[in-house]
Amino acid sequence: MGCAVSRKVGGAVVRNRVKRYIREVYRKHREQLPNDILIVVVARPASAGWNYNQWESAIRQFFRTGDLISG
Repeated sequence: MGCAVSRKVGGAVVRNRVKRYIREVYRKHREQLPNDILIVVVARPASAGWNYNQWESAIRQFFRTGDLISG
């Protein structure tokens, strides 16, 4: 799993928070994911103000849409 957060998203504090949220959501759901996939998450500037729950919801929706996890 990789994540890319450009400087357009915000300052260093904001970028690091976004990366922590992405890594934590991945860590929390890693066991449900297939072992043979590669995931790259690219954060957009509009997501800079999201809290953890919004990130988890968006990434879980991505996993469900890609048929990687159920529920």
